[in-house]
Amino acid sequence: MDYQLNLDWQAFLQNHWQKRPLLIKQGFHQFIDPVSPDELAGLAMENEIDSRLVSQKNGRWEVSHGPFETYDHLGGKDWSLLVQAVDHWHLPSAALMKPFRVLSDWRMDDLMISFSVPGGGVGPHLDQYDVFIIQGKGRRHWRVGEKIPMKQHCPHPDLLQVEPFEAIIDEEMLPGDILYIPPGFPHEGYAIEDSLNYSVGFRAPNARELFSGFADYILANELGSYRYSDPELTFRDNPAQIQTNELETLRSMMRDLLEQPETFQHWFGEFISQSRHELDLAPPEPPYESDEIYDLLKQGEELNRLSGLRVLRVGDHYFVNGELMDTAHRDAADALCQYSKINAERLGDAIDDVRFISLLTALINSGYWYFND
Repeated sequence: MDYQLNLDWQAFLQNHWQKRPLLIKQGFHQFIDPVSPDELAGLAMENEIDSRLVSQKNGRWEVSHGPFETYDHLGGKDWSLLVQAVDHWHLPSAALMKPFRVLSDWRMDDLMISFSVPGGGVGPHLDQYDVFIIQGKGRRHWRVGEKIPMKQHCPHPDLLQVEPFEAIIDEEMLPGDILYIPPGFPHEGYAIEDSLNYSVGFRAPNARELFSGFADYILANELGSYRYSDPELTFRDNPAQIQTNELETLRSMMRDLLEQPETFQHWFGEFISQSRHELDLAPPEPPYESDEIYDLLKQGEELNRLSGLRVLRVGDHYFVNGELMDTAHRDAADALCQYSKINAERLGDAIDDVRFISLLTALINSGYWYFND
């Protein structure tokens, strides 16, 4: 199903993105849930899928992590089931991500879906990323506060909350309503009746993650092996003091690695195209031969991209799930990045190049693209 989002993106980017929360009444007209509570509960029983149950009783919070074997112990109020990266495992749900691609693929993270019974929620909290919360079946009461310094506390080791706050948005959300919350704005939502909520989250790496990832890349590729040198060394009064020019030389050694555009782009492409959650990989058995791929495309068959797969372009390089796609066929590589379905027409002249077909065959045999059965 195609979901059409009722939003003026230009005005939204100017007035709200990373600035102010926004409640979009009927952002999706006549919204139809892509998943049922039973299907969501089934996904949370799978080993590969991240899920948790959050509940409270008499002011005491409890958190348990999936996979779950049964839900028979749960009552009729005050709990929520939350399942991460549902877009990786449930194709109809993945369609909810598409309207938000205008905000760029590299910033998008995953689709988290929650099912809550009356009173169910995770308490007042902050997120350090942008999120669009789509109301599915049922009704839920949402409150959002102003972005001010707030102390956080842990009522449970797996739960980070903030103190009560004054609301700048205080609304009951109905199916098809969407709430956008930028980073740092406290919010809380509680189900009024059995409810489904869909959270489209965005990635925001911090400097620590970037430095850590870049350092790993430097080590893995044996870069930066040149050593400090000081041919202009002079006597100093205090042998224990490290001089300013020495510190600057050391800093410039580190800076030089960051300032090599090719190195930085290649690292970032690998880093940001890796999924943070498991993918539903199912490599074909037996694997395809290149001539089979060529024949199927020529016959008009269509390739589908694995849901949740990150395929990105950085400069003139293309990356898929942390790997470089080494090809000179930019139009075809752009098509692989841009479209979830690919055919011979979109790949153009590239399919007549045996090297490109060989690359495509390797990607298909990795389970990244697949033909419909």
